[in-house]
Amino acid sequence: MRVMQCFSLCAAVLLPVAVAAQVYPAKSVRVIVPFAAGGATDIVARVVAQKLGEIWSQQVIVDNRAGAGGNIGGELVSKSAPDGYTLFMTSGSIVTANQHIYKKMSYDPVKDLAPVTNVASGPQVLIVTPTFPPKTVKEFIDLAKSRPGEISYGSAGFGSQTHLAAENFLYVAKIEVVHVPYKGEAPAIVDTMAGQVPFSTPNLAAAINFIQQKKLRALGVTSRQRSPQLPDVPAVSETLPGFENLGWFGFMVPAGTSKDVIDKIYRDTAKALEAGEIKSRFEGLGMAPVGNSPADFTKYVREETERWGKIVRERKLQID
Repeated sequence: MRVMQCFSLCAAVLLPVAVAAQVYPAKSVRVIVPFAAGGATDIVARVVAQKLGEIWSQQVIVDNRAGAGGNIGGELVSKSAPDGYTLFMTSGSIVTANQHIYKKMSYDPVKDLAPVTNVASGPQVLIVTPTFPPKTVKEFIDLAKSRPGEISYGSAGFGSQTHLAAENFLYVAKIEVVHVPYKGEAPAIVDTMAGQVPFSTPNLAAAINFIQQKKLRALGVTSRQRSPQLPDVPAVSETLPGFENLGWFGFMVPAGTSKDVIDKIYRDTAKALEAGEIKSRFEGLGMAPVGNSPADFTKYVREETERWGKIVRERKLQID
């Protein structure tokens, strides 16, 4: 009798967990974007959120929480309930470089967040305000070398993917400029168009429309080859052989989220990325959908964390 009572009690406890995983999501889901609206992270989140909303027959709400190089959004997710109803659309540097850059963080990306899937990846682009004299990457490098420390550039924030793309370029080009951090790449792009900062290195997805509209001039893309969407814009590697810098955007959830829920989010995201309209949308932005497994994404994040740790130390990018 006691064995049967114990079995019944265990079944009663486990049943709600199993049912919860089966019916997930049973209510609206929130996607935290750690930058201002209009940037590549925000664009990717909104494209995928709309499709997931259709698949799940639930609202998938994008919530922009900008600041501190993405750390404000990351902390919010890390302290949310591990039930799958708060997702984190992170760009790579937030969970691979920030822990090396910031001496004090209110959460640990490795311990407090669980990778779900890499959603999309794509290059950055070196853009300048249309009135800025350089017309090529070489002309830009020559000008910067003649005026060390005088030229400024904007980024999505200290430690952001766009900041590290610029630092990588500056390091290889051996030039010195002044960094102006913003709370997202969209504000940095706006100020580049206005000439408040002469150049920036946003994700191609965030800047491509402005480039095509001639509101910005693109000097080079950071992919190894030219982008099919901007065939007349050289790759930076044509001036700096071997140069490459790619960004990525992926889903994470609070640590402790059940494997069933993580797998459900992964499978449905991968399904969303297979949709023709999603592929076309990303292709038009110069991006590629990924949709890898939680295990593969975890391995990739670990490798990227080690790589950026070395770069941050070498470039001395740490801040208090």
